[in-house]
Amino acid sequence: MVFQLPTTVSSHHNPVLQPNECSSTLFQTIAAPASVVWALVSDFENPQRYKPFVRSCRIIDGQANQVGCLRRVVVASGLPASYSIERLEILDHDQRIFGFSIVSGDHRLSNYRSIMSLHPNGGDETVVVETYVIDVAEANTKEETRAFVDTIVKLNLRTLSRVAEDLAGKAQQQV
Repeated sequence: MVFQLPTTVSSHHNPVLQPNECSSTLFQTIAAPASVVWALVSDFENPQRYKPFVRSCRIIDGQANQVGCLRRVVVASGLPASYSIERLEILDHDQRIFGFSIVSGDHRLSNYRSIMSLHPNGGDETVVVETYVIDVAEANTKEETRAFVDTIVKLNLRTLSRVAEDLAGKAQQQV
């Protein structure tokens, strides 16, 4: 079955790119209700629950889970970075749309912006759509930059799927 992005959120996933930017839209089907997946995604204070490269996170400015707040993310060792400062840009509980941007850090993810939307797909299945925009890294092509970021986002989405499915399974066992 081919997933059709609802028109109510499609504008979030169709960015207008500048010549020095690249973008990608990735999809992940998760065998868990949207409410379970949303509880993970919308918790801006705890991305380490499903992002394997995040060691820790803390809010450094503003109120947690309020648009405009900033978080400091400490990245797992072994990566070409140690931290990232990120801003919550959108948190729409009704439409299940979440977006953040990276405002600084010691990495190559310059001007990174991400939008994620969740879509119930019959029964207890959710389709997650994530679109990002990023400046092309210095000395890299658009394709190289996209391949690097796609790898990270795909791993995050696969881990989100595993964690959400585990949570949904535990919830079913308790019923």
